[in-house]
Amino acid sequence: MLLAAPRGYCAGVDRAVIAVEKALERYGAPVYVRKQIVHNIHVVTELEAAGAIFVEEVDEVPQGAHVVFSAHGVSPAVVAEAADRGLQAIDATCPLVTKVHREAVRFARDDFEILLIGHEGHEEVEGTAGEAPDHVTIVNNPDEADTVVVKDPTKVVWLSQTTLSVDETMETVRRLRERFPLLQDPPSDDICYATQNRQVAIKKIAPDADLVIVVGSANSSNSVRLVEVALEYGARAAYRVDYAHEVKQEWLDGVRTVGVTSGASVPEVLVQELLEDLAGAGFGDVEQVKTAEEDLQFSLPKELRKDANGQTDARALGGRLTS
Repeated sequence: MLLAAPRGYCAGVDRAVIAVEKALERYGAPVYVRKQIVHNIHVVTELEAAGAIFVEEVDEVPQGAHVVFSAHGVSPAVVAEAADRGLQAIDATCPLVTKVHREAVRFARDDFEILLIGHEGHEEVEGTAGEAPDHVTIVNNPDEADTVVVKDPTKVVWLSQTTLSVDETMETVRRLRERFPLLQDPPSDDICYATQNRQVAIKKIAPDADLVIVVGSANSSNSVRLVEVALEYGARAAYRVDYAHEVKQEWLDGVRTVGVTSGASVPEVLVQELLEDLAGAGFGDVEQVKTAEEDLQFSLPKELRKDANGQTDARALGGRLTS
């Protein structure tokens, strides 16, 4: 087995999950969460068992209750609606997503048209577009770059969803720039460090793998991208699973080398369960393929940084990153 490192939880996911756990500890159940806190079925199930209630919109939350906004971010309209209902909001938006929100506000203020590269309907894209709806046009893929229409080609900037394929995003940008030579770049990379690092690791593994297994949920954009990247970079086959028991025996037939990784919202316990099952199937020789070190940590949302006595909780700065 070739085991990718880094893999699994990123700093933003770690922060968001701990935020829900800490809110339950401080305020008691139930604590409401708008959308899935992160896109992983195991994490959501565990938090539900602890007393979290996941809702689609804030109008489903009883007035005055505590509600956590997911790591993917929300639009100003959602924030305003929560305030109107008197909800006690805890914003668990990943700081790297918040950065993109601020970029959207800044460029809209300067009257730029924003070409937002991302998947229409994804919570993160909805939140970012909601910061400047009159200035944002969503570009779903490179082909849409060939047909998108702008009002003023001299005042155009691109931003992106943080969990996309780096290669596909840059191809979209290349095709946009062919049509709009004055297209401006964001001040810094919008695709997050964790997404990039996990793609780099699987790119290194893929050429030597007969099979790549990605642990991650179907609605996890970065997990789905890892499957695509593995195939693009030479893996003979690649599949995504939520749990080890979903691996099919026929996937392993004739396979000598298996690559294993996990998306940025996946707890390490799920990877370890997969490794145990694969060892039982004869893949007991594990080589870790490390392409980066990750030690980034984010402090908890400001609403949770103080304990009941007003002191900073040491765990607010802790992390559970796995590399």
